[in-house]
Amino acid sequence: MRISQHYGLGRTQATMDFVDVDIVNDTPVFLSPKALTMLPSEFGDECVHLVQNFFQTVLDHIRGDRNREAEALLRALREPNETRLGLSSGKAKGHALGSGSAHNVWESLSQSEAAKSGLLEDLEDTVLMIEGISVDIVSDIATNIIRAPLIRYTQHMCRQYEIPMSPGVDSGPLWNPIERRWYSDFVELPIAGSGRLLFVPKVLVRTHLQYDAGEYFRHFLLTRMQQAELAANSELVEIIKSGKGKRARTRRRVTKKALKAKYGSNKKTIVTETRKHPAALATYKALKRDEKHLPLTLDDMSKLEGAAETDWHLLLRDVRSVPTGAADAGRYEKAVEGVISALFYPNLTNPNVQHEIHDGRKRIDITYTNMGINGFFAWLSKHYSAAHVFVECKNYGKEVGNPELDQLSSRFSPSRGQIGLLVCRSFQNKALFLKRCIDTAKDSRGFVIPLDDEDVATLTASRQDDPLFANWKLLKDKFDALIN
Repeated sequence: MRISQHYGLGRTQATMDFVDVDIVNDTPVFLSPKALTMLPSEFGDECVHLVQNFFQTVLDHIRGDRNREAEALLRALREPNETRLGLSSGKAKGHALGSGSAHNVWESLSQSEAAKSGLLEDLEDTVLMIEGISVDIVSDIATNIIRAPLIRYTQHMCRQYEIPMSPGVDSGPLWNPIERRWYSDFVELPIAGSGRLLFVPKVLVRTHLQYDAGEYFRHFLLTRMQQAELAANSELVEIIKSGKGKRARTRRRVTKKALKAKYGSNKKTIVTETRKHPAALATYKALKRDEKHLPLTLDDMSKLEGAAETDWHLLLRDVRSVPTGAADAGRYEKAVEGVISALFYPNLTNPNVQHEIHDGRKRIDITYTNMGINGFFAWLSKHYSAAHVFVECKNYGKEVGNPELDQLSSRFSPSRGQIGLLVCRSFQNKALFLKRCIDTAKDSRGFVIPLDDEDVATLTASRQDDPLFANWKLLKDKFDALIN
């Protein structure tokens, strides 16, 4: 039974910001440290800082021959069963870490030339350089380190989706980046199935990490090693003859099979040969920096969870079936948040409902973080102040006019963002309202894109036809009208 079912949320994975895990068994995805760097928010920045701070502290201890201190930090890592992520069969076990495995991680790190030489620069490097460290262990280490922001995220989602929490729950180890030590606390968290739950944003999970030791060794490091052997004219160089007579040709080669036979192919070999050929690692990491490590699609999530694909007709019906009027304003806002969250994932994430600004003197119906991965929202993030995208929902049976437009534009700021969607049931004069939005843009009061029920229907049709759709011609056309 998944979280949405257990708590009767009336939602599917498409409309939920976090992974809708089984409350007992593991869901076969992993938290990706690389994905943290792609999240342009205070949450993402804090998580990246915590991971870098912890790992740098461990490596500093190892390089300073303070192995006891390094091992103590790693021993504090626990099995993060509460996320229900990983590859355990049956009940979630958090198999990758524990006191024994943490010791093995320390032993591998402390004995690795990569750690002492400075080849290790971030957490995912360990997949390339350290024997016994793979995707599940990297994911579990990262989860432990960012547990504090994950707890706050879980609490926020619980309040937003009205999920009950229990007080006085052991937090598990929390990393203090200032004092560079572990501590623990008692916190509020949901309890279900096999114990406490810790929610993970679905934009942060992957089925594999970006770094792969086999890929790096075969396609980057071995190539450099071949070049070195050829330059030295070593015993591994073979002379290959082809053709006869005047067409006879010879060429020199070094096979990857011969290199593996001479040097081996384990991670100790990777470390030793990378020190000889640092350009191989630099090239690989540069390639990975430019490579998009994209979040899983909604279809990917459905398949992994064994759930039905996103029902766009149902999401649209949820919006259209809400009666017009103030009495159902909350229900309409909830339906709009569901369809918007599904439509614009993974570009718009972390919906913050009834977001307070100016010390609570003003509220925004829904505030999204703009990840700007691709398409229209990526274009916005490059050219305009669009760190967040704001949504105001008007379930009016009357005309939407200047007061509603001014209300949304007054929420904009250069730091928060200056892009908003005003979603309503219909416009008596759609062309006139768009002109009002154009006036607002010309007065440098931000950019408001108006959407009614028909526009939402057009957007869902576009997404249904193409699961990876991100260009959103309707939004781009409306935005072009504002700036032209």
